[in-house]
Amino acid sequence: MICPCEKKGETSVVDSRPTEDGTAIRRRRLCECGERFTTFERVQFRELVIVKKNGRKSAFDRDKLSKSIYIALKKRPIDTDTIEKFITKISRSLEELGQSEITSNTVGTMVMDGLKELDPVAYVRFASVYRNFREEKDFVQFVDKLNVIKNK
Repeated sequence: MICPCEKKGETSVVDSRPTEDGTAIRRRRLCECGERFTTFERVQFRELVIVKKNGRKSAFDRDKLSKSIYIALKKRPIDTDTIEKFITKISRSLEELGQSEITSNTVGTMVMDGLKELDPVAYVRFASVYRNFREEKDFVQFVDKLNVIKNK
């Protein structure tokens, strides 16, 4: 494993342990330069391909999914472990679909459904990008629709 600080060098594993949900191994590493960092090793059942709205295909990237979820949850009172479990749950659900090609719409819907339960503000943030809100009225209509559903 290459050190993320100096982008070279040999690293050694100092500590290994399973994550809380048992879906990955967390490894603490030490570089020759003295820096410590953490890596995760996860099981990957199959190569997933995401089919975009325009028909383009790209390999599923857990880090890209993670980044978008962390952006939606930025400065929200949700701890990192809960977020990581949520990301793992989405990834597992995609793998369990049993398909090698999955539409971006499926991924977006899974994330939105999960965020709706996890944090309403993050849900609206994610929806604003995913649904491509362009104007203030788009937000207002979306939130009004949420309030109607909530009050039923």
